[in-house]
Amino acid sequence: MTRWRIDLAYDGSDFAGWAAQPGQRSVQGVLQQWLSRLLGTATMTNEQGNFPAQLVVAGRTDAGVHARGQVAHLDIPATVIFTPDELAFRLTKVLPADIVIHAISVAPPHFDARFAASWRRYSYQIWDDTALPDPLLRRQVCAIPGRLDLDAMHAASAALLGLRDFAPFCKQRVGATTIRELQIFDVVRAADPSRTITATLQADAFCHSMVRSLMGAIVQVGLGKRDLTWLLGVRDLPSRAGSVPVLPPQGLTLQEVGYPADSELATRVAAARSARTLPCNTTTDHKETTDAVAEQQQTQHLNTTDHKETTDAVAEQP
Repeated sequence: MTRWRIDLAYDGSDFAGWAAQPGQRSVQGVLQQWLSRLLGTATMTNEQGNFPAQLVVAGRTDAGVHARGQVAHLDIPATVIFTPDELAFRLTKVLPADIVIHAISVAPPHFDARFAASWRRYSYQIWDDTALPDPLLRRQVCAIPGRLDLDAMHAASAALLGLRDFAPFCKQRVGATTIRELQIFDVVRAADPSRTITATLQADAFCHSMVRSLMGAIVQVGLGKRDLTWLLGVRDLPSRAGSVPVLPPQGLTLQEVGYPADSELATRVAAARSARTLPCNTTTDHKETTDAVAEQQQTQHLNTTDHKETTDAVAEQP
């Protein structure tokens, strides 16, 4: 058996997610259907017997979620006569327009699209009431009623960085850990007329609904409906927080998946498969973050007071 790496992109608007589901149009289902046809059989053979042509993917995206830099792998029997480039060419000719194959290549030893990944990077795009929406992008952006305060969203996103248990922001799956390291959480507004807000989130892995829940939380802060004290309280809950909204899927795109050097793949796979625990200094880190947020809120209060005093003084001038 030879493992092949598949780099691909798709518009998730008309898919019921990545995972194959009976009676549903899925990215995995469409790809496996055509792979089986092109490889000449609905099953392939290994030492254990026959099995379906199963793809393993880096990120199992939900219904309506897009991918620009998805990665999958497939184990190919020696009887297949296609080269990776030939298979990529044939797939390009038969796949629907909303799935694009970027490349197919022979994977290095110990490569695993899911467990060897060092990080995944997603983006989430938003239009608020100050935006001039581009109708050509309407299926990739989420419209939020109200005006978003990016400074407040920056403070909120910074409070969520680091290694922690993200259970409050995840839909729990039996036997799955919710400990993750959120490495990047940045929010910017485009300078063009669309004024599109783009959030970039990068972590070693994401659990189910994590990105859209994190976005829902900082949007609440950005709209002024919640504050940082609320967010810190939610962040440290032991289980799913019902007060955190999950934003719609269309604004979310898997942009890129990162892998270590070939010589480090086996180590990364072993680490990803092992049980995760939090370090002992988590409580200290929480206290430092809480103190920093309290200091920031005090500064904001003082700035507001100074602004009011200045405004009153100006009002008293003739």
